[in-house]
Amino acid sequence: MLVCVCNGIREKDFRAAVREGAPTPCTAYARIGHRAKCGQCVPFAKTIIENEQMSN
Repeated sequence: MLVCVCNGIREKDFRAAVREGAPTPCTAYARIGHRAKCGQCVPFAKTIIENEQMSN
C-alpha cells in the first residue's frame, strides 16, 4: 500500500523509517529521501506512526 502517492512511498518503507526512530511524518519522509508535497498523506502517516509507537 502507498502512504504517499506524490512520492510513491510504500507503507513498508515508511514503517521502517519510523522503526528507525523517525517521530514525525516529515522526519520519516526525510529518512526515505522525500518530503510531503500535497499533504493529503500526513493524517495516514501520523496514524502509522502512532500504531508503530504503540506496538513497541
